[in-house]
Amino acid sequence: MSNKTILHNIRQSVVVTLVLLLLCGFLFPVVLSGLSALLFPRQAKGSLVMADGAPVGAANVGQDFTEPYFMKCRPSAYHYNTYYEDAEGNRFYHDGSEFAGLGSGSNNYAPSNPALTERVEADIEEFLAANPEISREDLPADLMTASGSGLDPHVSPEAAQVQLPALAEASGLSREQLEQIVADNTAGKLLGVFGEETVNVLGVNLDIAKAMGLIDEVSK
Repeated sequence: MSNKTILHNIRQSVVVTLVLLLLCGFLFPVVLSGLSALLFPRQAKGSLVMADGAPVGAANVGQDFTEPYFMKCRPSAYHYNTYYEDAEGNRFYHDGSEFAGLGSGSNNYAPSNPALTERVEADIEEFLAANPEISREDLPADLMTASGSGLDPHVSPEAAQVQLPALAEASGLSREQLEQIVADNTAGKLLGVFGEETVNVLGVNLDIAKAMGLIDEVSK
């Protein structure tokens, strides 16, 4: 093979690489991002949820709620990445444990893992203490089990309903008001067939806060 042929092959390879890099690494992402922003502007910006003009979360990401008048999400291995800082700048989860940094996903415990049993039992006892009118047998499974992502913003309608008596007492809202709030934030099955009905906890809590007069405007 002559030097001229070798140089031609090298030049051809470099040109093809640069063209593909330009197409796949620049033009394609730019076009896709532009179309996303044009066709799905809210989703392209992270499906942000606003309260009184300020972002308070995302519609597709769960949060850790600690106030007694707010509905509780499913357990999260990473506490939904929410934390507080002390005067020295140290970060802690709301249960007092040290903040482990941003993350998602579940602990992937085996059913036989004692840590899983301990965590579930602790969550059950905490929930029953906050909801004394609910028996252990009436607890929906999703309130005690984390989702695969650990960031699921939804609970089942059953998990929402069992929390209503305690929410009514803590918030001062009527049971009828709370049931309407849950209904307003319940999504049905896809095409009426696929999946299950889900309740968006952040949406419920924002509507509760608005009904209590804690905030004025909500944009979901």
